[in-house]
Amino acid sequence: MTARHQSTDWSAFIYEIQIDDQTSEIVVSGRDRWALEQLMASGSKGCTPIHNPAPRWSGYVHNLRQMGVLIETIHEKHQGPFAGTHARYVLRCRATPRRSGEVAA
Repeated sequence: MTARHQSTDWSAFIYEIQIDDQTSEIVVSGRDRWALEQLMASGSKGCTPIHNPAPRWSGYVHNLRQMGVLIETIHEKHQGPFAGTHARYVLRCRATPRRSGEVAA
């Protein structure tokens, strides 16, 4: 895992989400938190289920979007015996941990 805020404890954590001039706070835990941290670490190149394997990327992205996180989905073609398309997810807002070590109550 390459996330800047690498963790093996995926308990609830508070993040500030900034889109343009609006800031909000969200509480994220579990796989959704893992996915957010993967997106934060990947920057503008984004994440794919191929390079950042997880069981339900689309589900994590859906949950994060419901919390107000701006994530772009880019559909990319791939070749091989199971040619088709896959998604690349790119974080399009600023997401920052509220304070190091601070967890949600």
